[in-house]
Amino acid sequence: MTRSFPHPSQASPKGDPQKSEGVHLLKVRGRLTIGEPSEQLNAALQSVVQGGGRKVVIDLNGVPQIDSSGISSLVRVSIQLAREGGAVHLVCGPGRVRDALTVTRLVEAIPTFDSDAKALASFA
Repeated sequence: MTRSFPHPSQASPKGDPQKSEGVHLLKVRGRLTIGEPSEQLNAALQSVVQGGGRKVVIDLNGVPQIDSSGISSLVRVSIQLAREGGAVHLVCGPGRVRDALTVTRLVEAIPTFDSDAKALASFA
């Protein structure tokens, strides 16, 4: 399943989140910053969780910028899923977003991969 956000400058899961073997893949595009972009990501993630999703891969390769609000969204859903017996894995290649995740040590708390394939395979 994938979701789309209306404007390219906003964070947007593309289409409806895709589901492969019980794992939901959410591809995010655009800035993931305070305000509507983070709220839209939260809404998309909550939709997956409320729909019974317990294994979620969030692909951040289309995100040029993330701030504390975006990072908070990732942490929040990770904690929520962990409490419910699920997990979140991130996909994020080198760049500003990966640097932010490294500085905040989020890459140590949430498994982070370079590709969708590796992240999806990690749930097998």
